[in-house]
Amino acid sequence: MAKQHGKHPDTALAQNRKARHDYAVEETYEAGIALTGTEIKSVRDRRVNLKDGFVQVRNGEAWMQNVHISPFKEGNRYNVDPLRSRKLLLHKKEISKLDAATMTKGVTIIPLKMYLKHGFAKVLIGVAHGKREYDKRQDIKKREQQRQIDRVMKHY
Repeated sequence: MAKQHGKHPDTALAQNRKARHDYAVEETYEAGIALTGTEIKSVRDRRVNLKDGFVQVRNGEAWMQNVHISPFKEGNRYNVDPLRSRKLLLHKKEISKLDAATMTKGVTIIPLKMYLKHGFAKVLIGVAHGKREYDKRQDIKKREQQRQIDRVMKHY
């Protein structure tokens, strides 16, 4: 097998599957995460839950809240609180854009996916607004129609 050159494929460690169902994502940003040694080991073991997570901007810094990273089993006293706030590593311009976006009513920032990139843990965050029930039904209807079209076209 030949060695690949260029970018390495991203290794998805955790995904927020309900995010795109419950929210309409407008913009996405890639951010680094400030983690402790035992936390990165748990992340590499895929022991992460992004389901209830969100991002807050405080004092010019972005903080990821309510994301559960399970304690590392061999971490003993070095383990930290699984639900602690974790600082996101972004450029100042990106943080100011996120802060401005959250000033709009109904807009929130949610983590969509956590992955490794060149050995570093990254999180894909999205600026999103909540969908209403009828929006969700319309999306399901469109998806079903597209599946039906694909099934019919497959035979031709």
